[in-house]
This record gives sequence, C-alpha cells and structure tokens, in this order.
Amino acid sequence: MSDYILHCFAQSGNAYKAALMLELSGADWKPEWVDFFNGATRQEGFREGVNEMGEIPVLVHGDLRLSQSGVILDYLVETLGTFGWETEAERREILRWILFDNHKLTGYTATLRFLRFIAKTGETDVVKWLETRATAAYAILNKHLDGREFVVGNKPTIADLSLCGYLYWPDEIGIDLSPYTNITRWLETLKALPGWQHPYDLMPGHPLPCA
Repeated sequence: MSDYILHCFAQSGNAYKAALMLELSGADWKPEWVDFFNGATRQEGFREGVNEMGEIPVLVHGDLRLSQSGVILDYLVETLGTFGWETEAERREILRWILFDNHKLTGYTATLRFLRFIAKTGETDVVKWLETRATAAYAILNKHLDGREFVVGNKPTIADLSLCGYLYWPDEIGIDLSPYTNITRWLETLKALPGWQHPYDLMPGHPLPCA
C-alpha cells in the first residue's frame, strides 16, 4: 500500500497542488479518484468518512487525514522535507502567498473556469466580474515575479506549487496569459522541474464523460 493516498480528480487545481508536490518529491503515493461531478463529495458517506467539508483534496497518511490544500502542502514539507523554507521569515512569506492564492488567485480563477468551461453559463455579469477579479490577482503575482525566478527565496517552495495550481488551464479559464510575461516564464520554469506533469496526466478522471 502506498504511503500517501490523495483523494482527488483530474479537473481539480486544488488537488493538483498536492499531487504535484507528491510527484515532484518522489513520494510513494496513489491517487484515489473521487467522482466529484456526480455528487460523490455530497454523499453522507464521504462527509462522515472522508471530509466533513465535502471538499477535495483529502490526503491520507497512515492514521492521519488532512483536507485543505494549504494545510496538506505544509504537512508535506514536514514529512517529505521538500519545497520548504530556509528561515521563519520565509515560512511566513510562503504562508502569506498561500493565503493570497486561496482567497484571491485560486478563489476567483477556479470559479471562473468552472462557470465558463464546465457549467458553460455564457458570458454573464458574474463571469465578467470574476474575470476582472482574477486578472487583478494575476497582475499582483506578475509584478511580484519581476526579477524573481520563484515566488519566495531562490528555490521553488509550496508557495509556487499553490499559486500555479489552476494556471495550466488558460484556454479553459479564458484568460490570455501572454500579457503576464513573468507568470508565463515562471510557469515554464516549474514545468522544467524533474517529474512535472500536467494535472490531466497526473490525476484520474479526464476527460469528463460529457466531453
């Protein structure tokens, strides 16, 4: 049995953050597919036995069960010893960018992609508002990456793995990344890391049956 089990599905950028760290770290891990789009996370059995919040990802390591991508990434730094920090100041800076990602960059981007690409709601006022908020977050990250190879310090950390989680789907999101030259350069740098895989190759459940 694998050391780590990750409950996930291929379309989840949040699950990808954890899956990518496990893969890049050479961990002994196995993806456990969750049929999210057919309501698996809303079932009583999932909420009682896997995650009361009804969300993905969920990491199982021995008797420990963790949810929320930021918590999982922090825990994996501790257990795998990879993608961590050099100082306490760096740790706080990493946390700052993970919180920014969860609240702003992923928060807006994931919902925008869901409405545009999966729910196919059309260009509603909500979609247009989400794009405005997402691009504002992109602009902040793009400016921060000016002259930097990675988000914090001089090596990749869980801040990078968190922030990139949804950005390898630009066509599905519907935002042209070409104006964000620092982001596109940074994404290519991460792609060059040994072991990198696209989320659709790393996790099960792609393509969706409706596709």
